[in-house]
Amino acid sequence: MKTNCENCPLRQLEVFEDMTNDEVQFMSKFKTGEFVAQPGTELLAEGASSSHLYTALEGMGLRYKTLEDGNRQVVGFVLPGDFIGLQSGVMHEMKHSVEATTQMTMCVFNRSELWDLFKQQPRRAFDLTHVAATEEFLLGEMLAAVGQMDGIAKISWVLNRFYKRLTALGLNENDQVPLPYRQQDIADAMGLSLVHTNKTLAKLRGQGVVTWSDDTLTVHRPDTLAELGFAKGIMPVRRPLI
Repeated sequence: MKTNCENCPLRQLEVFEDMTNDEVQFMSKFKTGEFVAQPGTELLAEGASSSHLYTALEGMGLRYKTLEDGNRQVVGFVLPGDFIGLQSGVMHEMKHSVEATTQMTMCVFNRSELWDLFKQQPRRAFDLTHVAATEEFLLGEMLAAVGQMDGIAKISWVLNRFYKRLTALGLNENDQVPLPYRQQDIADAMGLSLVHTNKTLAKLRGQGVVTWSDDTLTVHRPDTLAELGFAKGIMPVRRPLI
C-alpha cells in the first residue's frame, strides 16, 4: 500500500526538518509511486541514465564504483530518508551504482518534473541543494577517515556513524541498531583488507566496545567508540527530507 506523504513516518523524526502543508501537497504530486526492491537489486547503474529519482523509505543499500580491474570502492551507504538519483537527473548518467542490501521500499519521483520543483517550490529546491551539500560533506568526512586514520580509528568512525544515524532514525533498541552489511562492504568503504577489518572488529569486541553479529550492531560503550573514531560530540546533521 502506497504511503501518503501526509502520513510519512520519516517526517515524524527530529533528524528531518519540518515541511509546510504546501510543500507536503507538492511532494504528494511529485511522487509517482513506490516500488519494493529485493536484496541485491541494482537500483541505479553506473554509466546509465534513469528517468526516476528515489527516496529510501525503508531498508538499506550501498553506493559503489567499479574500477577497470574489477575492484570495487564503496562510496557510501543508503539509509532511510536518503535521496538517490540526483547525479542522473543533473549529469544525465550515474557516476556510481546503487544496490539494495536489504529489501527496500523506495518512493519514486519522475525526473522530468524536477524543473517544476525549482520553479514552483524554491524552498524545496534549496532543500535539494542542502541534501547535495550534506552528501558532499559526508563524503569528505569519509575520505578524511580513509586517508588519515589507522585501522582501529577507521572502523570506529564508520560504526559510530552508523550507530548515530540509525539511532536518529529511531532504529535503536537497547543500544542495538540493524547493520545488515558484510564485513567486505565495510572493508571496501574504508580502504582496508577483509582480514584487517575482521581483526579490528575482533579487537573492538575484545575491548568490550562493540559487538557486530547477526546483522545487528551492539554498542556497549558509545563514548569510547566515538572517541576511538575521533567523532566525540559529533551528532547527525538535521536535514531536509525529499
